[in-house]
Amino acid sequence: MELDFNVTELPPHDAPEEGDEAPDFVRPLVNGEYWEETALSEVVPALVVFYPMNGSFPATYIWQEVRDRSWTDETTVVGVTVSTPYSHKRFLKEYGLDGEARMFADPSNAVAREYGVAHDLDGMRGVEEPRPAVFFVGESMSVEYAWVADEYPEFPPYDEVENALP
Repeated sequence: MELDFNVTELPPHDAPEEGDEAPDFVRPLVNGEYWEETALSEVVPALVVFYPMNGSFPATYIWQEVRDRSWTDETTVVGVTVSTPYSHKRFLKEYGLDGEARMFADPSNAVAREYGVAHDLDGMRGVEEPRPAVFFVGESMSVEYAWVADEYPEFPPYDEVENALP
């Protein structure tokens, strides 16, 4: 099968591992109606999904899977990417996630850098986005589950993530 995209090995990462304390941060948290500055520690326990910018095919596939598996029915699910709050609102509506998932807007990619999951977009030095990564962060801000992509595109092991949810 010929792919119409290149698979690229990503450089090593320094992401939190299971048992580590998750870095806290404050960013605009977007739902289907509005956004407000919110700390991650205010929404835990939560499944934190880092993903490439809205509109990219990995973002589409990841969030369709989250929606189709109904993870938001029992778990707080929040996304983190470089897209703006306006883009998040459109994305949530387009994929039927408004009112279900919420997304942190991190246009500077500072949160991804803090989590050790930032990478240069398509090899463009200084133009970054998060690599796909999933963390389940418990009430005490402890990382209870961690997965980070080693290549691009790579998608979370959805069954494994689902099994890690409470």
